[in-house]
Amino acid sequence: MMQSFSPLQRIHAFPILVSHLYLCTKTQALRIIAKRPLRDYWELNPVCEHNLTTWYKQASRAEWGSPNEVKEQYASASILKNGRVVFNISGNKYRLVVDINYERKWLFVRFIGTHKEYDKIDANNI
Repeated sequence: MMQSFSPLQRIHAFPILVSHLYLCTKTQALRIIAKRPLRDYWELNPVCEHNLTTWYKQASRAEWGSPNEVKEQYASASILKNGRVVFNISGNKYRLVVDINYERKWLFVRFIGTHKEYDKIDANNI
């Protein structure tokens, strides 16, 4: 006769497996704060809607823990100081500036605009 174990007994019987599962599920995707600026922008500039929504979906699933991990996925991204990153959208027609808190897994949209509009701002302080 095969012995059955309660869920609690199984946890105690396999502590290494349980701790391994905990470590595997501890990663967390980024939480993008304020999708609205993106939506507002693509309503005024429908040509970039597809590219902005694609970026949004990819970034909201990302588990970036450092600027290097951002660069691995987006080689053309510019890494600035204090967690700022500039993404090229629609073949560099538009620029998206975000502020990433890697520890808390938060991403704040700070600016979206044309390359010409981007040239008029200070991306480190906007």
